Amino acid sequence: MIAQPLIAVSDVEKTSLWYQTMLGLESGHGGKEHEQLLFEQRMVLQLHQWQAHEHPYIGDPKRVIGNGVLLWFESNRFDEIVLKLQTHQVEILEGPKYNPNAHHREIWFRDLNGYTLVVASPYGDL
Repeated sequence: MIAQPLIAVSDVEKTSLWYQTMLGLESGHGGKEHEQLLFEQRMVLQLHQWQAHEHPYIGDPKRVIGNGVLLWFESNRFDEIVLKLQTHQVEILEGPKYNPNAHHREIWFRDLNGYTLVVASPYGDL
């Protein structure tokens, strides 16, 4: 089984560009209503416009965005991503820091829609 999380956003194209810039993902689908973001030709995240009607259970844009949900990515490009986040003045919630329980580094931040993301270096990185 492979997770392929989908998040609802107001502006799919703007959000896609943000994820491409910050995390180095690539567009695999593109469009105003739906996007598939890829890393090394594997889909790792889907974006869906709130107002598009294919998924009636996608959620309510009037409620708190992402409460209780974290988008967690492991990357061997941790330092590069941290630098991009800092350069683009992304809202960093915590880190970069070392997590002694997981034996890796983490940075917690928000995307432009308010979703909480974590990028972690591989296990045993330090």
